[in-house]
Amino acid sequence: MAAEMRVTVSQLLKGIDRYNPENLKVLEHYVHLQVNQLKVKTLICLIYFFSRYQFNPAYSQTSVISQILLKALMNLPNADFIMCRCVIDDAIQQDLTIKKVILLAERLETCAFTSAWQFIKEEASLVDGVTGFHDAIRNYITYVIGVTYQTIEESLASELLGGLQGAQLQDWIKAKGWMSSDDGTIYVTNQEAHIKSKNIAEKIDFASEFCNIC
Repeated sequence: MAAEMRVTVSQLLKGIDRYNPENLKVLEHYVHLQVNQLKVKTLICLIYFFSRYQFNPAYSQTSVISQILLKALMNLPNADFIMCRCVIDDAIQQDLTIKKVILLAERLETCAFTSAWQFIKEEASLVDGVTGFHDAIRNYITYVIGVTYQTIEESLASELLGGLQGAQLQDWIKAKGWMSSDDGTIYVTNQEAHIKSKNIAEKIDFASEFCNIC
């Protein structure tokens, strides 16, 4: 199914047919397939998708836009969400659902993790159906902890990771290469040894990128 959709979308993005607003339905279906998949890759190619909405505002679907934004949040700390938001019309950003996603993003981007988890709990329907969302956010928080702490109390780590406790917390600690001591201290892997500067040059082919999301 996914392979067939990739071929279909690839064909739609070639030539003059890419500007046909009637093809948005196919692209929207492809987005729904992506949301239901666990694997996450860069969403920069979906800027193209948003641009089609800009040129055809009557076809805009806020439910699809919110799903793309939530999927982009799963790629934090990468800038996918910011790039997607920049090409969304201001009027669309005033939609209640879109405003909720933006509010959640702001809490995550400012590392207000406890507040973010509380928001996710209160607005559970917002992320329903977005496969792997909670663990993707935990991976981002784990990254932040890793570059911030050398040691952290289990109680604080549990709070920041959305309430993981007991065996779940210990499994997460082990999976991330951390070590837990009997006194409740978690020893976080020293990230300084892994930080290397490098120059990044990126060439984006929107058609090929779109079809490689999954």
